[in-house]
Amino acid sequence: MVSMVIYFHYLLKFDIPTSSNTLTNFLGSVCLLSLLGGFISDTYLNRLYTILIFGSLEVIGLSMVTIQAYSKDLRPDLTCEKSCIKGGIALMFYGSLSILAIGTGGVKGALPALGADQFDSKDPKGAKQLGSYFNWYMLSTTFGAMIGVTFVVWVSINKDWYWGFFMGTMAAIVGFIAIALGKPFYHYPPLRSSPLLRIAQVIVVAFKNRRLTLPENPDELFEINDIDKYQYDEKLPHTNQFRLLDKAAIVPLETFPQPWKVCTVTQVEEVKVLTRMLPILASTIIMNTCLAQLQTFSVLQGAFMDQHIFGKKFPPASIPIFPLVFMTFLIPIYEFVVVPFARKITGHPSGITQLQRVGVGLILSIISMGVAGIIEVKRRDQSIKDPFNPISLFWLSFQYGIFGLADMFTIVGLMEFFYKEAPSGMKSLATSFAWLSLSFGYFLSSAFVDIMNAVTKKIAPSKKGWIEGDNLDESNLNLFYWFLAVLSTLNFVVYLLCASWYKYKEDTAESETESRNDQ
Repeated sequence: MVSMVIYFHYLLKFDIPTSSNTLTNFLGSVCLLSLLGGFISDTYLNRLYTILIFGSLEVIGLSMVTIQAYSKDLRPDLTCEKSCIKGGIALMFYGSLSILAIGTGGVKGALPALGADQFDSKDPKGAKQLGSYFNWYMLSTTFGAMIGVTFVVWVSINKDWYWGFFMGTMAAIVGFIAIALGKPFYHYPPLRSSPLLRIAQVIVVAFKNRRLTLPENPDELFEINDIDKYQYDEKLPHTNQFRLLDKAAIVPLETFPQPWKVCTVTQVEEVKVLTRMLPILASTIIMNTCLAQLQTFSVLQGAFMDQHIFGKKFPPASIPIFPLVFMTFLIPIYEFVVVPFARKITGHPSGITQLQRVGVGLILSIISMGVAGIIEVKRRDQSIKDPFNPISLFWLSFQYGIFGLADMFTIVGLMEFFYKEAPSGMKSLATSFAWLSLSFGYFLSSAFVDIMNAVTKKIAPSKKGWIEGDNLDESNLNLFYWFLAVLSTLNFVVYLLCASWYKYKEDTAESETESRNDQ
């Protein structure tokens, strides 16, 4: 998908900012729609059926993209210079991207949770395996991405784009068939009532009871102590954070309270858990904004650099191979060397906590943005000085390699964090929060480009935006990277505050037990 920015720019005749924004908006939509897949797989269908239904839409979307890339009648004329996407061409283009985004997003929302459901996180051995699963999940997607940004991109550029999209379509079909073949072996947790309805009920009832006084003893709040009811559910203990929501569990005067008039303590605690997660989610958005910019602009930078590495031409769309290669080697090293070593010191099943892992990723992203700005200065100065002797594409491996490490720490940490901390009936929905963070990052990156161009156009002596037009040599992409580095540093400070404030679900339960024993 990352290589599509070249497809947008050269075949569909989008300028550089539009190509970048179109890609980030598409990727943002994919990640945002993962919530749909997570919601459906928690409530109406099991994870496997959700994956296969949305996977069918993904295949249809890929097929439509392939058809448009193949048909000259569905592509702009080569002589077109501006506003080339209109009429039937625009309908096919935006329709195919929309269907592809819905399908891919739905799969993303259910697939990680399907694998994680096969492990018992309450068992010490299962907890270790669960942490390993997310590492192997990341490694598997990394292998797939390596094939995509090397072999498939090579075919797209040297043969034709429709061949690359066709290969993606066939690979998706094979992948979904492989998932379907595992049907007899999967463990499926029971479906529960809609998590969104449970959340809405707590908010509505708490608002209605806002004038009521909370009892001094939390044991007086409403709870169903039926063992059979909680055979498959996770019963959460009461916590003192966000006590305003406890008003939803105040027992009404009726002898037999109706469900919409009172919520259980467990139901209220589910909403509290999700509420505690929101600051963590928000504080990782800036990093994903940086990732979106690095993905798109690095590919465009490569078009202005010497694309020969070790004597062979290297397509700019294959630049993402750099972090993928780093991750391919580092994920096994992290799993087999770092985690066991850290586990002996900390006693944590994953070596370090999920939030510590995310914090390491945020620090690496700051470093990556700073390096990216330095590399861009070197590239632009050489291009202006001697346009026929540009610097090597290999220089981009430094910024991409560091960000690959950041991605390894952050994405895996977030997925494991949201899955483990989420209530039992909201696992898929909560795991999708990791993609939601990416989604906001992609959308925010599009806004950043537009806002930055509008602001710098007014204050710059040249009266031109930092990222404007089709020529990067006339832009100030380095200043944009450094701006993101400063913004990421401020964001890291906010993240530290959010992470130190957060109480893990297990820690919360232990603290409550200790406090009751003291009484």
